[in-house]
Amino acid sequence: MTQTSPSPPAVLLIGHGTRLAAGVAEFHALADQLQQALPDRTCLAGFLELVEPSLPAALEQLRQQGFRRVTALPALLMAAGHVKNDIPVILNAFQAAHPEMTITFGADLGVHPNLLQVARERIESVETEFGSAYDRRDTLLVVIGRGSSDPDANSNISKITRILWEGMGFGWAETAYTAVAAPLMDDALERAHRLGFPRMVVFPYLLFTGRLVDQVRAAVAAYQERHPEVRAVVAPYLNAHPLVAATFLERLTEAERGEARMNCQFCSYRVPIVGREDWRGAPQTAHHHDDHGHDHDHRH
Repeated sequence: MTQTSPSPPAVLLIGHGTRLAAGVAEFHALADQLQQALPDRTCLAGFLELVEPSLPAALEQLRQQGFRRVTALPALLMAAGHVKNDIPVILNAFQAAHPEMTITFGADLGVHPNLLQVARERIESVETEFGSAYDRRDTLLVVIGRGSSDPDANSNISKITRILWEGMGFGWAETAYTAVAAPLMDDALERAHRLGFPRMVVFPYLLFTGRLVDQVRAAVAAYQERHPEVRAVVAPYLNAHPLVAATFLERLTEAERGEARMNCQFCSYRVPIVGREDWRGAPQTAHHHDDHGHDHDHRH
């Protein structure tokens, strides 16, 4: 008698969620790309907040459909509180309530050559606004990340800034954040202004549109109004580029091979880090919206 092989795990793409309909649509466009790339598998989207289905509801939907194995992929750029704490709390609780389920948790997108290539394309797409006399050596690049209380996540944004600066040949580059981490956008733009560059390219290192993208555009518009002698343009964010989808597929393969690795080079939850000594061994807690006090779990 021939035995049939078990069906592959369902793929659960986990988004943060936004009140902006365009951001939700972009997320679903990415999920559709993954489904097209995986025609023999079931792919479902779930969200941490603001959008349905919630992560627990999505897990329950897959369980009701008969799936006993799920590979969960965080649609998040960096491993900060959501990836290191909030999502594992939900996945662990669901698996504990349904021991017949096996949930494998993939890694964040992180610093990846694919995403750097997308970043380069997004930046190049707005440089045409400077005209034929444009020279990158006379232009300042500002990369803006989400901002977190996690030092690894913040330092990765600085690493991305450095790679783009060196790789593309800008005259100078600065890193800023939308919230939580310093320097914040407004402060960074004003400090960078003192360098005297006549042009500025601002790149929001964000995955989808939402209130953070709106905040970046508003901050640059306010800066431009204060300093009309400088030409400042905002590059598009990453969005559902084919290379972004390819990176998710890579993270899926890594997770299912048991090769997913969390960003732990300077893990404040395992070793004492300057300014974060009190985080070491902190208890794991449920989801918070202030992005503070998250612990770190690797059980998935």
